[in-house]
Amino acid sequence: MASKRDYYEVLGVGKSSSPDEIKAAYRTLAKKYHPDISKEKSSEEKFKELNEAYEVLSDTQKRQLYDQYGHAGVSGGGPGGFREGAGGFQGFENFGDFGDIFGDIFENVFTQGQGGRGRGRSRVSRGEDLQVRVSVSLHDAAFGAQKTIKVSHAKSCEKCSGSGAKPGSSSKTCPQCRGQGTVYFKQGFFQLSQSCPRCQGEGKVIESPCDDCRGQGRVRITEPITVKIPAGVQEGTALRVTGAGEAGPMGGPPGDLFVVIHQESDPRFERKDDDILLEQRISITQATMGAEIEVPAIDGTVTLRIPPGTQTGTVFRVRERGIPHLGGRSKGDQLVKMFVEVPQHLSDKQKELLNELRKTFGEAEPKDESFIKKVFGK
Repeated sequence: MASKRDYYEVLGVGKSSSPDEIKAAYRTLAKKYHPDISKEKSSEEKFKELNEAYEVLSDTQKRQLYDQYGHAGVSGGGPGGFREGAGGFQGFENFGDFGDIFGDIFENVFTQGQGGRGRGRSRVSRGEDLQVRVSVSLHDAAFGAQKTIKVSHAKSCEKCSGSGAKPGSSSKTCPQCRGQGTVYFKQGFFQLSQSCPRCQGEGKVIESPCDDCRGQGRVRITEPITVKIPAGVQEGTALRVTGAGEAGPMGGPPGDLFVVIHQESDPRFERKDDDILLEQRISITQATMGAEIEVPAIDGTVTLRIPPGTQTGTVFRVRERGIPHLGGRSKGDQLVKMFVEVPQHLSDKQKELLNELRKTFGEAEPKDESFIKKVFGK
């Protein structure tokens, strides 16, 4: 027998979720998987699983037992409990909160009796959101910029003001559903309903469509939109441009445009959160004797003091010379990693001096003659 899934996982909520959050999650999933609505083969099993999970998590006492003991703490049912017998789902003894939820689910799905009439579904719908991807340089991500992008989207038709009807005319009541937006048919003891196929549930039809939008109420255009890139944006940051998405059907409000940031790579710097990483090469004499050098920074240059004896891999941190924190006033740091360059081509004089230096360190001469010739030319 398969083990039961965690009730919180079934509803897609966390253990700290409030009762309202649990109810909202159940309401959404119950509408999706109700057997009279969903076409999925497994919808009935999923619907039963949702009911069982909600029946426990919506009850304060049962939820405490479940949190403490798991499924064992709430097994066996009880007053108001969920029961599954030979006939499958058998309902709830204490309907309670489920009545409110199922009333919402069954609204406009089916009505009992033969004289029931649905309500017209004519309503203004919001347009869909759009998403575009914009590439920015590291400098623009650090200090902000303005980008103008071309966006193709539907806008409300100016000629008919989004109504879809030719100027001077108007929409008419749908003759098939008589303005209800719903048509009915019988199945067994129930009278079921569905959206009117002629008016798509709007309750109205357009007899004289607008010439520009052909009755859609929207036209597709491509237009430039200016987006302000704030300082400190990171890879994947989504910026909302309100009202720049798809126009809603039949004069409905537009959706929003989400601009997703892609930060381009930089030839000099590497970004890690709000810190900037730079690899800097120094000579063997600078590393040995110390030096003061200028290194590039994202906002110009910065002076570094290299102490004597600096080794390859040493990292110097320069405070507040990195990327500004998004929405904050402070900045990240710049990290400079040192690489000591060993010369590959030496003059005879340089070889002689290095050989003398090696002797002062008390180092023995290499025994490999080929190595001696390769390095010191002797």
